Amino acid sequence: MSEERKFKSRWGFILASVGSAVGMANVWGFPNKLGANGGGAFLLIYIFFIFIFSYAGLPGEFAIGRRARTGTLGSYANAWKTRSEGLEKAGGLLAWLPLAGSMCIAIGYAVIVSYVLKALLSSLTGSLMKADVTAWFEGFSMSGYSVIPLHVIVVVVTLLTLFVGAKGIERTNKIMMPAFFIIFIILAVRVAFLPNVMEGYKFMLIPRWEALKNPMVWISAMGQAFFSLSITGSGMIVYGAYLPDDEDVVYVSQRTALFDTIASLVAALVIIPACFSYNLDVAAGPGQLFVTLPTILQDIPMGQLFAVILYVAMIFAGVSSLQNMFEAVGESLLHKFPKLNRKLVLFLMCAVCLGFGINMEAIYSWGPWMDFVSIYIIPIGAMLGAVSWFWIMKKDVILEEINKGAGKKRGELWYFTGRYIYVPIAVTLCSVALFMKISF
Repeated sequence: MSEERKFKSRWGFILASVGSAVGMANVWGFPNKLGANGGGAFLLIYIFFIFIFSYAGLPGEFAIGRRARTGTLGSYANAWKTRSEGLEKAGGLLAWLPLAGSMCIAIGYAVIVSYVLKALLSSLTGSLMKADVTAWFEGFSMSGYSVIPLHVIVVVVTLLTLFVGAKGIERTNKIMMPAFFIIFIILAVRVAFLPNVMEGYKFMLIPRWEALKNPMVWISAMGQAFFSLSITGSGMIVYGAYLPDDEDVVYVSQRTALFDTIASLVAALVIIPACFSYNLDVAAGPGQLFVTLPTILQDIPMGQLFAVILYVAMIFAGVSSLQNMFEAVGESLLHKFPKLNRKLVLFLMCAVCLGFGINMEAIYSWGPWMDFVSIYIIPIGAMLGAVSWFWIMKKDVILEEINKGAGKKRGELWYFTGRYIYVPIAVTLCSVALFMKISF
């Protein structure tokens, strides 16, 4: 892999990884799950899983990608080959499923980001500040082919940032991610001055211990932690492929998890207290972003300015996540079919995303699609990756890769955590998703 395809700095890599992790799951997923699963108790469990995943699962994906210096297909083949030469092909075939998950989630995700762009434009013109927000949202989300121009803009702009690989991802995220945090901190400060917000803070931060007895709270926190960190058995592998050998993958994973968790908490500090202040549902799902927040913004001084700020931040988060999904697919295809041109591959991905996505531009269409991907494809991908790194790949090989550039060497404790704690968690998530049909 050429030097220009690698990340140039540790913080460039961390910000790109945070950009992949931070997205809609943080802004409406985390507050929604927090509101529906006991507030502070859910938060404690969530942080517990984040700690485990950032110590074993995420470093595993980064390390596998760095070792293979390619995306999902080549990385699985490389991992399985360490066990036996004859297993290389099987690993490569298995990798198509998590890779398909990245593309499938990108198709539906691009539609959602198009809706955010619609909200941004309505905020800029001021029409959102005067609208009946429920009717406004249903007016385009329940109608097919309603935001086609915006959808095209989102997909094309995202793919243009990927033409130069890691260099483009690093540059754009150095702007987008700091801007995202600054914007949401500004909004959180503004919300703090609303009436009756203290009850919202108490709900978030004071655990209701009886909620710990509910297994569904644990399952929801586990699923949210997996997807918030983009541990899908595919996406983070390609960023690892662009990581220099002298970087500590556990260190950068833990920093990625830290900033991703801060992003979720800041988003919750905007949404949860505001919902308590206005007596709105704290578990409203997508409605929090397109109905609840606009309702609040209509009623506060400088609401239009804050609406513009909010949706700019969401565009940043959405595009940075789409970058990862597209890059995972593009790099894998280029490795599998080396004669293809990178720009041609990205163009074909753009066409596929738009072709399928435009036919989903109604909430009753992309909703079931996203549920299908979240319930089946993504959990299976996460499980396949976990099993491949900690049960198929040889122990000494993965430990050698994990310890490249490490300030503190990882050994038996790290491997034990991955094999006997992280893998059972991934298998549990997949089993629950498949047999109980719980959507995360």
